[in-house]
Amino acid sequence: MKEYFDKNGGPILKEVSNIKIFKKEQLKPFLKSDNIVGKGGFGEVYKGLLDGKQVAIKKPAVDVDAAQKGQFANEVIIQSRIIHKNIVRLIGCCLEVDVPILVYEFISKGSLDDILHGHKKEPLNLDQRLYIAAESAEGLAYMHSKLTTTILHGDVKPANILLDDEFVPKISDFGISRLIAIDKAQHTNYVIGDRSYMDPVYHQTGLLTKKNDVYSFGVVILELISRKRATYADHNSLVMSFLDAHKTQSKTTELFDKEIITTARDIELLECLAGIAVECLQYDVDQRPGMTDVAERLLMLKKSRDNKEVFVRAVTFPQHKQKQSEASIPSVTPIGRRIDVP
Repeated sequence: MKEYFDKNGGPILKEVSNIKIFKKEQLKPFLKSDNIVGKGGFGEVYKGLLDGKQVAIKKPAVDVDAAQKGQFANEVIIQSRIIHKNIVRLIGCCLEVDVPILVYEFISKGSLDDILHGHKKEPLNLDQRLYIAAESAEGLAYMHSKLTTTILHGDVKPANILLDDEFVPKISDFGISRLIAIDKAQHTNYVIGDRSYMDPVYHQTGLLTKKNDVYSFGVVILELISRKRATYADHNSLVMSFLDAHKTQSKTTELFDKEIITTARDIELLECLAGIAVECLQYDVDQRPGMTDVAERLLMLKKSRDNKEVFVRAVTFPQHKQKQSEASIPSVTPIGRRIDVP
């Protein structure tokens, strides 16, 4: 076990004050089939109780190479510094195993995908959906712009946005969790992510930038306002349906979830949200907004909604005309999902 501990960066991580190093024996009682709360290409997630608090224990199902393990300690240190209400908090890890086990705060309601489409499906009114969009955008904007080291997610989708009992969204499954357990079925030549939400530019180039996350978030907005999956009804593309309606100036109202429309003002808000999504989905990355701008715009819509003010339909994002495309910023491999910003 000491061999694994040292190989996984134990000597460095034990000096990090806000990361707990758990013994294998502490986690073992919870790693049972009846405690599983999630499965995926990364492995399995178990519900546990440590230090009197519910936790999510993420146990990877695949091996990783030495290069990835070499990045683990650094990734843990970086993620330990991320303290934000809209990002799932890393509590600690277990290093006494070949592939480290991660321990996160437990988010009670599960994923946005579960609530919108899955076995936990339940009513979500328009105000709740606007709130989820605005708060999720704030979390991504924080990762992109508020840290000394920019964190890129690389797989933004409803399944990776968790909701607590108050429907506060929290971004999950980025950084280390992706570093140590890449879904072999979801990447080609190190292009990682769910194809339904993947930026076509990223798919072609394999270069991960902030604007790839922006594109994926645009798809999330469309799912929130339509309650349709990214691929729906006989393999129709939700993105293409909205973009076609936008290009032909057709009514997008037919694509909106009818259950959340009770007034003309609701339709106005949904049209504003669709407009933001379309901006995020532009093929030209220079024409996409940054996540900070998206978050600010959604917050403005929320305030207008709360104060019963007129919605501002025109969407103007300042960096559309920036001199340097974010796509030209040197990108790291999709595994680490971060760019060091001067």
